[in-house]
Amino acid sequence: MFEIRITCEPPDRESVVHGLRSQFNIGRVRSSLSLTFGGERLYVTADLPAANPFPTPEQAYADAPGVGYELEVTREILTDTPLSSNLNREYWLRRAAALDRMALGLAPGHDATPEAALDAAINLMDLDSTAGLGPSGHANGPYHPDHPESTRNPRGYIRQEFAIWHKNNQ
Repeated sequence: MFEIRITCEPPDRESVVHGLRSQFNIGRVRSSLSLTFGGERLYVTADLPAANPFPTPEQAYADAPGVGYELEVTREILTDTPLSSNLNREYWLRRAAALDRMALGLAPGHDATPEAALDAAINLMDLDSTAGLGPSGHANGPYHPDHPESTRNPRGYIRQEFAIWHKNNQ
């Protein structure tokens, strides 16, 4: 644990705090006026984030069905869902996991860009956050969709969610 002291202009406070949150696990931000130039002094207690709190792709997808099968299942869900309905969480989770595997090169014959995988991950995180869900569709667990680690690594969040979901649905 360490303490960070930053002097900044008051209008910059939120972007500075957001930047700190994206790099560190920070506690409460304390502030006082800077005596030197009229700015604001911020004091923050911080820890370095865990190296990678999420499962590796190999761990998350170890005994998962092939990407071709996952794409077929998501196509069937898409086809069977009325236009007036929202697609369910399973669709978005399986789609995001398939795109993640494709972007990592773990699915021979299937390609996806890292941006497509990231967009799908963020979409699932938004869905989970809006529904008030935590890991694997539950209200509690290691890293919920709004946790700083999840926001730093949306594709890691997908791996976590897929590993939990797949384990519970084998």
